[in-house]
Amino acid sequence: MEVIDIYTRNNVYQHFQVLKTNRNKRYKAGEFFVEGVRSINEAVKQGWHVKSFLFGKGRLSDWADNLLRTVGTEQNYCLTRELLEELSGKTDTSELMAIISMREDKLSMSQLSPNPFIVLFDRPSNKGNLGTMIRSCDALGADLLIMTGHGVDLYDPDVVVSAMGSFFKLPVVRVSDNHVLWDFVADIKRTYPAFTLVGTTAHKENPVHTVDLTVPVMLMIGNETMGLNQAFKEKCDILCTIPMAEDSYASSFNVSCAASILMYELTRQRRV
Repeated sequence: MEVIDIYTRNNVYQHFQVLKTNRNKRYKAGEFFVEGVRSINEAVKQGWHVKSFLFGKGRLSDWADNLLRTVGTEQNYCLTRELLEELSGKTDTSELMAIISMREDKLSMSQLSPNPFIVLFDRPSNKGNLGTMIRSCDALGADLLIMTGHGVDLYDPDVVVSAMGSFFKLPVVRVSDNHVLWDFVADIKRTYPAFTLVGTTAHKENPVHTVDLTVPVMLMIGNETMGLNQAFKEKCDILCTIPMAEDSYASSFNVSCAASILMYELTRQRRV
């Protein structure tokens, strides 16, 4: 595999920096920046296309050396220690980083299990919350996470880091056209007549433990500040909420925390 040495902040190096900081240029290039052992391992395991590895001069660990020998990249880059430290987002500079190709956003019935469990996150506005949502969806067995509306970038390095390896395991599809979303929902309902759209709200609605989540479900989670938009609420078959202590000062949960509680209730019901 070709290895290109990078000694200066040339155009190639500046491209790596841009992938970390510029959303529009990430999408124009169709690739994103990744570091972290768990993330890189899972990306390789799940068959994502690793275009390049970035590493420093000197001896590498057996882990890094093995990936460089076994993963078929287009080309790799060897950077000076200074440039590698500057590029890394970690206190202890990563010895290996990766440039990985984005995947096509496509809703497909083949992504679903026999008893579908889908989560929709409307207009996520916080990178950490989106990353945590991805981790929770993976941990609690969701088939798919759908992102709607204009929100934070799925491929932002902070999202990838906070989602850890789950980013590469869980199918996440961004949907910009709601007509595409509702056509997909209609297809699911034809296959699974009991498919239920469960909206979530901080206001007092049906307590989540009283809602039947054993049927095929799409949990619809709203924006951190504004909640689920009205058009989505009107599409829901039922709205639910998480009961809170009557004397609680808190009026709502953090969105990723709330989603985790709701998803756990779904898995709890399905285990009974």
